[in-house]
Amino acid sequence: MEFLAPFSDDEEIDFPNQIAQLALDPMTAIFEKPSDDERQHLKALFVKDRVDGQSIFKILIDGGAAINIMPYAVYWKLDKGDQDLTKADMMLKYFEGNVSPVKGAICVELTIGNKTLPTTFFVIRGKGAYNLLLGRDWIHANWCIPSTMHQCPVQWVGDKIEIVPGDSSYVIASAKSDTYKRTICISGEVWEKYLLKVADYEIPPIQAVGSDKEF
Repeated sequence: MEFLAPFSDDEEIDFPNQIAQLALDPMTAIFEKPSDDERQHLKALFVKDRVDGQSIFKILIDGGAAINIMPYAVYWKLDKGDQDLTKADMMLKYFEGNVSPVKGAICVELTIGNKTLPTTFFVIRGKGAYNLLLGRDWIHANWCIPSTMHQCPVQWVGDKIEIVPGDSSYVIASAKSDTYKRTICISGEVWEKYLLKVADYEIPPIQAVGSDKEF
């Protein structure tokens, strides 16, 4: 009542179901238990958004990677040249054990959801099943909790929570088996006794006529 605008003595003010709430602490994120249909997948977590204002899809969020990676083909599509690269004396070891040097590093404005964060990517010569890879460097700097099961990253924008939907248009893997619904984990007994197919949906490169570049 203290902060209300002045009103006439004859005017009655009713406050049905009015609640005043003052939140001083950061909001808390709560993960709901998914249904069986929602959890029975092997999808990696992809999102799509913008880099320096340009739309980018197939952005992989992977807590198994320490740093952020950008293939050189994507770097080239962003109209960047070798002069934009910062030299980096770093060797990357891939999952299969191969080691190769990075071409350099670049800092860009990465927008995911409603949050833009200056993000450093290490540019590599190879190609992956992603256009950008966001590792623990971005995850921790962005106050982000990625969930492959829920297919969304949860990030704090200030003290508020934003849930960014995953990009379901690109599916990297799915399990197909008559017995899959009766198993808890494909690495269990079903792996040894039953047929289990893990499908990898790769997008084939497109090559323009008269050009030696793939898109």
